[in-house]
Formats: sequence, C-alpha cells, structure tokens
Amino acid sequence: MSTLSIPPVIPSPREDAVKLHKAFKGLGCDTSRVINILAHRNEEQRSLIQQEYETTYSELLSKRLSKELHGHVKKAISLWLHDPPSRDAKVVRKALSATVVDNQALTETICSRTPSQLRRLKEVYLSTYHSSLETDIENQLSGDHKKLLLAYITTPRYEGPELDPAMVEDDAKKLYKAGEKRMGTDEKMFIEIFSEKSSTHLAAVDSAYIASHGHSLEKAIKKETSASFQNDLLTILRCATDPALYFAKSLRKSMKGVGTQDTRLIRIIVTRTEIDMQYIKIAYYKKYEKPLTNAVRSDTSGHYKDFLLALIGSDY
Repeated sequence: MSTLSIPPVIPSPREDAVKLHKAFKGLGCDTSRVINILAHRNEEQRSLIQQEYETTYSELLSKRLSKELHGHVKKAISLWLHDPPSRDAKVVRKALSATVVDNQALTETICSRTPSQLRRLKEVYLSTYHSSLETDIENQLSGDHKKLLLAYITTPRYEGPELDPAMVEDDAKKLYKAGEKRMGTDEKMFIEIFSEKSSTHLAAVDSAYIASHGHSLEKAIKKETSASFQNDLLTILRCATDPALYFAKSLRKSMKGVGTQDTRLIRIIVTRTEIDMQYIKIAYYKKYEKPLTNAVRSDTSGHYKDFLLALIGSDY
C-alpha cells in the first residue's frame, strides 16, 4: 500500500512545469517548492510533468534539477523522477559498474522483485545501456552468487497464490538433504529451488522446514552458506515470507550506528513509496516500537529530510 499523498485537486502538468521553472529562477533554487510538487505526484504525473517541461523550456527537467540541487536531496529526487523499471535499471547498472561491485544494492534490487518486474527491468536495462543484464552479471560477478542471480533473472516463475503441498514438503526435504544433513552444501540444489519456485511456495517451504526440523530455513541458510550467496538466498526467502519486515529491517540497518547509509535509505524509500511503504511503516513500528518517521527525522536533515518525510507520510 502506497504512502504517496496526492492533492485532491491536481494542477495540470503545464502548471507544475511552470511552477518548477519559477523555483529555479533567482538566487538559489526554491527547493521547498520543488519538493511540494514532485513529492506529491505519482509515476504517471511525474512523467507528464517532465514531458511538459522539456516541451516548454527545451531542457530536460532531470538535467535542470541536477544543476539546481545538491547532496542527498539531489540523489533522492533524481531517483524519484524515474519510473520503477528505469529506476531499478539505474541502481543495478551503478552497482555493477562500481570499482567494487555494490552487492548489497544488487541483491536488494534483484532478489526482492517479482518475475514481471524483473522482465521489465531487463528490457529497460538493455534499451538504456545497450548491454544485457545477463551479460553484465556474467562479466562482473563470480561463483554461486553469480549463478543464483543469473538463474533468478532468467528462470520463469509463477506469481500466483496457489501451491502444491506435496511439492512443498518435497522441496523442504531436498533443502535439508542439500544442507544440514550432509557434509558440505549442495549449492546447486539451493539455486534450483530458490530460482524456480514462487514466493508463495518458498514461504510454505519455510513453514514445512520449521515443522520438520524445529528451526527456520533461514537459520539453515546462515549455517550452510556465506557471503553474497547467503545474502541472495536470505533476501529471496525474507521477501517471500514477509517483504514489509525485510525492508523495515533494511531501513533500520541504514540508519543504525555511526553515520547513515544514505544511498540505501534513499533507495528503499524511493522505490517502495508507491508499492508497500504503508506496510513497511507498520512492520517497522511493530519491530522497533517507534515510528519510521521518527528515525528518519533523527538521522536526516534539511530539504533531504523534508523530501523523505513527504514520501513516507504521517506517523503510523
């Protein structure tokens, strides 16, 4: 459920484009006005505003914002302008192109998306960067981490709620035999099941695993695997069993300790606002007994804080 707040009477895209242009005039940018407009428009409305701005002023809105804004608010609003597939493609491309691959961003983006979202991501990635996502993963990653991500983005998976209880029990047994029952781990079996089976199925496998062995599949994964491969499996499983809790915990990690992981904080809030941020806020409150908005207020400042709070809405 989205937390995006849209005014009851929406100005036309042209009106918004004109107001944005006025915000850029004079000494310094009126960032508050920019936030008041863009943080309260949905994907389609933002697209129309950008089209109108380019038509009227012969300039891309994204480029003008890049000149006018600075710091974290610039990063956040720039990412917000994109539609979801373009945004994901940008995040993944940046993660793969870094001097050291940003496996956290890569896994969080790929392993939390549905099969249909991944199809669109791959299409946009190819058309934007003239290289397939599969090729770039092949070239930049290695080991079981690479094998799992390649399988996850290429294997068709069912997205519906139905499941076969017999297959669930069978997969729970296979994973036990591939991991805790033997010396060493059969990573191939984990890759096969996690890349081929639906989220509904994996959540049921986790329940069956608990019933049979007295502890979660997550605990088995932590025991039997490591590094990025482990993170891939855990992300897939957590997003299958409770995606809102997964993102709530990720937000907590981004703001915990010395300094804030602003790139991660921005990525999660911007990408989930129009999808399930309301559920994430509820999960955050239940887990940490304080509103997500309080944490964001404490760990951010200025226009950057204003923009993030505008997206996630009022306290839960």
